[in-house]
Amino acid sequence: MLELGLRHVVDIAIVGFEFVGVFVIILAGLKGIRDYVKKNPQIRLNLAIGMALGLEFKLGSEILRTVIVRELSEIATVAAIIVLRAALTFLIHWEIKEEKADEEELKSLEASVSGKN
Repeated sequence: MLELGLRHVVDIAIVGFEFVGVFVIILAGLKGIRDYVKKNPQIRLNLAIGMALGLEFKLGSEILRTVIVRELSEIATVAAIIVLRAALTFLIHWEIKEEKADEEELKSLEASVSGKN
């Protein structure tokens, strides 16, 4: 009975995290379209941050999914999904770091050019 209750709570939490992750990714995409139309130079950074946040929620749902897995094949599938999502999250965070570094470099270059004039 306790196990069944835990399974229901975990199932609801998984759906909740999946929903929030999808919602965040959709919202980031819509903001990306808006930034593209407005020609915002930070479009890539904003998109990457939104996607990273959405993937974090989806990764959380996969981690919760490991609680209710029963068979070895399911464990392998969930583990593969976790590894892929973690790799995507790592790559997006690396992209964010690179974008921020490029942005800082551009600002310092602009400051040095305006200081010489």
